[in-house]
Amino acid sequence: MTSSAPTPTTPHHGASPEGPSAGKTILGVAAIGYAFMGKAHSNAWRNVAGFFDVPAFEQKVLVGRDTDQVARAAAKYGWSESATDWRSVLERDDIHIVDICAPGWMHAEIAIAALEAGKHVLVEKPLANTLAEAETMTDAARAARARGVQSMIGFNYRRVPALALAKELIAEGRLGTVRHVRAAYLQDWLVDPDSPMTWRLNKETAGSGALGDIASHAIDQVLFLLGDTVTEVSGRLHTFVDSRPGPDGPEQVTVDDAAWATLTLASGAVASVEVSRMATGKKNSLTMEIYGDKGSLLFDLETINELGFMDATVPVREQGFRRILVNEPDHPYMHAWWPQGHVIGWEHTFTHEIRDFLTAVATGTPPTPSFEDGLAVQQVLAAIEESADAKSAIIQVAAHRP
Repeated sequence: MTSSAPTPTTPHHGASPEGPSAGKTILGVAAIGYAFMGKAHSNAWRNVAGFFDVPAFEQKVLVGRDTDQVARAAAKYGWSESATDWRSVLERDDIHIVDICAPGWMHAEIAIAALEAGKHVLVEKPLANTLAEAETMTDAARAARARGVQSMIGFNYRRVPALALAKELIAEGRLGTVRHVRAAYLQDWLVDPDSPMTWRLNKETAGSGALGDIASHAIDQVLFLLGDTVTEVSGRLHTFVDSRPGPDGPEQVTVDDAAWATLTLASGAVASVEVSRMATGKKNSLTMEIYGDKGSLLFDLETINELGFMDATVPVREQGFRRILVNEPDHPYMHAWWPQGHVIGWEHTFTHEIRDFLTAVATGTPPTPSFEDGLAVQQVLAAIEESADAKSAIIQVAAHRP
């Protein structure tokens, strides 16, 4: 079923008529899912052309299961239409891009069908609920890429300017040889044992708990920042509250509330990863600590505009962490925003993500992170689960296929 939103959008022209988009097809976009991630992605689609030079596109249709709710969301978030059948949307010739913001259990079916239909695909993380699904999706993406159809996974924290700057500093050798990394992603939205049961606490719909939800981000950052791969894993999972109130009484929680892992990297570096949705007082704290023999970096998502940098090559009397406010035009993505010192927020990471994806589609350049990158994270997640089941035994991680 498809319906028109009360206020249809007009095409977003990210380039002037004389620019690179002149004479080219306006890219029609469909987004599937209108809740948390659907809202975040819609905000990015609605605003990206106002700040970045991107190819012309139009927010065509927002897809969801509830006819009335998705229609209201479409009108509110700037989509021309709403629909409840994503399969029929894939049959439309005016849809060129499919943005999948639905829960993880739906990713594989939708993404594979969209790629086979010749649609460029952006899918939220984690890539899938299972390793088998992730492998099938990666195969489909590889085959589609050979036909010029692009795909990307939405690890939006790669688009935090401070973390993008951290990657640049590491690549430039400012930290020397990286020896170890500490990554922690801590939230507290499940601290109250009376917090109600949701699909995120059911293994059949969520795949895993804190592990897939937020450890996937932390692990991707380790791989992204270091340009490295994981060779072996030791992990532990724990569920602190095993029953939650449901509409018809108590329901069993079948996923983890917290996870811990030690990752050995191909470079010889070691990373520790800790995630929890039961960390009282931590609202959305992704911290990254990267220690090399020539310097170190510190980052916390709750102070998203700041990066701590310690240069160990200067005399000891001058050493110490200094705060870099990542708001300069020379910093990644920042030229498009505000004057120096005027901070940006969490939602901007999705705008940067959409900008990079649109640019890749327009130029025919495979975007990153790819489904292969998503599969690499999924392999680590699966290895952590396997290790936890074997009482934290060390598990070898097979390299994903190129």
